[in-house]
Amino acid sequence: MTVTRFQPYEDLIFVDGRVWGPRKPGGRPLRLAVDTAAAETIILPEILDELGYNPRDGEAITVMRSAVGYEPGYLIRVERFACFRHQSSNFRVHAQDLPDGWNMDGLVGLTFLRQFNYAVRSQEGRILVERVGA
Repeated sequence: MTVTRFQPYEDLIFVDGRVWGPRKPGGRPLRLAVDTAAAETIILPEILDELGYNPRDGEAITVMRSAVGYEPGYLIRVERFACFRHQSSNFRVHAQDLPDGWNMDGLVGLTFLRQFNYAVRSQEGRILVERVGA
């Protein structure tokens, strides 16, 4: 089991992540919000561009419905994605812009979270994560 700390006084639960790509073999750090209501794990398109990914290599063009309307994006597989001290190779993410003023690089959604049993300890500022089948 791993323990990831977050600041309990912030409006969102922010955690550190990392994504790897062809242009950055060492990966790039990410500031992510944990979103158990998001089906997909989202990374900003400009970060994927920086890492060497191209929308033309994506699996599908998408449109996601949000509180502010419909947002275009695309699904693409990244070499590796890590969060909560766990990682997945050949991991599918959704490239999508987020509203201006959100100081984050993306969201950790259910595509990553459903690999684990996890507990959010809000008062303690901790997330306990255990890989299923480990």
